[in-house]
Amino acid sequence: MNVQQEAGTGVEELEVWIDQDLCTGDGICAQYAPEVFELDIDGLAYVKSADDELLQTPGATAPVPLPLLNDVVDSAKECPGECIHVRRVSDRTEVYGPGAE
Repeated sequence: MNVQQEAGTGVEELEVWIDQDLCTGDGICAQYAPEVFELDIDGLAYVKSADDELLQTPGATAPVPLPLLNDVVDSAKECPGECIHVRRVSDRTEVYGPGAE
């Protein structure tokens, strides 16, 4: 079964969050997916809401828009701090990032 599809239900919702304690501030995520990630004045990366608002609360999550899925996944794979986590909304299982199976 494809990560984005659940049998018979279509697209599976995904969300992303960043562990700022591990963020190295390289900005790779913001280069790959500037619609989802942004560096703040503290030099760390944060996710952005669907309304383009920077979410600075630790553990804050943002939806992963389907057209940007590959960019978000590439961000998680290339992140030197291994701090980007992508998980299914339905069961909170990490599907991309350091905690993925």
